[in-house]
Amino acid sequence: MPEITRFYGIIIKLFFGDHPPPHFHAVYGEYLALFDIDSLTVIEGDLPPRAKKLVVEWAKKYHAELKTIWETQEFKKLPPLE
Repeated sequence: MPEITRFYGIIIKLFFGDHPPPHFHAVYGEYLALFDIDSLTVIEGDLPPRAKKLVVEWAKKYHAELKTIWETQEFKKLPPLE
């Protein structure tokens, strides 16, 4: 599973050919959550509230890029949240 980016101890990954709906994985320590790319809601797992807020903030900024990566299955690193 390619690592798309990493920030504040959060790792964002995306499986190519993974099951629908389009989603990405956020890992923070022992926590893991799957975020729907379209709605940016957690569809599986959980993160602490602060980490979840940071992931959603980052995903809003790179929403179009995430959709493109999912649709084309072309790996591309994205900048971290600053």
